[in-house]
Amino acid sequence: MICYAPVSALATAQEIAAGRLTAQAALDHCAQRVENHEQHVQAFQQALISWDPQEGPLSGIAVGIKDVFDTYDMPTTYGSAIYETHQPAIDSTLATMLRKCGATIAGKTVTTEFAWFTPGKTRNPHNLEHTPGGSSSGSAAGVAAGFFPAAIGTQTGGSIIRPAAFCGVSGYKPSFRLFPTLGLKHFSWSLDTIGFFAAKAEDNAFIASTCSKRDLHVSNSDGSAPKIGILESPIDDLMSAEMAKAIEQLRSQAQTKGASVIEVQSPPAVEEAREAHAIIQGYEAVLALAHESRTTPDLFSKELAEYLTESGEITAPQYDDARRTANHARKASRQLFEDCDVLLLPSAPSSAPATLASTGDSVFNRLWTLLGMPCVNVLAGFDQKGLPLGVQIIAPFGQDKKALQAAHWLENIISTS
Repeated sequence: MICYAPVSALATAQEIAAGRLTAQAALDHCAQRVENHEQHVQAFQQALISWDPQEGPLSGIAVGIKDVFDTYDMPTTYGSAIYETHQPAIDSTLATMLRKCGATIAGKTVTTEFAWFTPGKTRNPHNLEHTPGGSSSGSAAGVAAGFFPAAIGTQTGGSIIRPAAFCGVSGYKPSFRLFPTLGLKHFSWSLDTIGFFAAKAEDNAFIASTCSKRDLHVSNSDGSAPKIGILESPIDDLMSAEMAKAIEQLRSQAQTKGASVIEVQSPPAVEEAREAHAIIQGYEAVLALAHESRTTPDLFSKELAEYLTESGEITAPQYDDARRTANHARKASRQLFEDCDVLLLPSAPSSAPATLASTGDSVFNRLWTLLGMPCVNVLAGFDQKGLPLGVQIIAPFGQDKKALQAAHWLENIISTS
């Protein structure tokens, strides 16, 4: 049984604008996919029964919302038994932004517990015995299965880029704080970043541009090849052989299409920051979940309870030192782009692992979340089992359009090679 069938948000909007498709028909198509495959994929925490078109540039576009964003018309559980019946009074800011643009909220998508590691029920549409990744499990899997053309999620470590890679869709993690986090249940406020899932980079650019009123659109007319840096990293040996081969093939394809591809060395100050992520995340998670720890600690998963206990040993001076290390790394990271426009590196060590007990390893994501840089997952191909292999394009902080345009260019050369 194959559930993989992503729908282009941009193409859908263009067909509706041209009068060749109605907004209701577009929504009905996705609703039929949900009816046919949700029992297998299990992307929804809660799906809305009625999908009605709204007025606006995103009319006819169904959007899945990760269940860590407050919604006034649906419960928000944060993936935790503690909040099983929790009903927010108002929408999160991003949910309101989407509704104002005419998007139809398809429902709340499954998240891991408090957007941490403990998996939910969602399965990978490419192979139901493999993880979809996390923590934005339902958002990535739902886009991959064609349940909705777009979805929103969050990334604290690798929770957008990794599930996008495992599910074979585009994941866009914007620059830190580019999109508002009001109404989001935080796990680590210095790291939590809102992001988007869609079929391709051009679809993510369309959704993000429309709801933010920023120029993030990509263009086919801008066919200029980017200058690509392939980062040489001390964790490169964690790549699978198939992932390493995919990177080398992309290098060759990009050079054939006119791109300049160089090796980039990571400055020592950047590498030193790898350990800072865990300290910052742990210290802030203890504070972010302090109320739950005090009132309902028995409703945490065993794994999260142990993590919070261990993280409670992190001292304020250690946390402050980690923040200083991160700030130094952000300044030093400018050296990464002295001779290139964007970086290219794996989105994950391999394709999706054959397990539902884990969401995979975020080792190739955490540093870039810490540095706040825009990242875009690109489907690079498939492994011998037919599972997606994802690579990520990374641009300097604040240069999100450059990251999206380079990802779009890379997708185009992959599809024509």
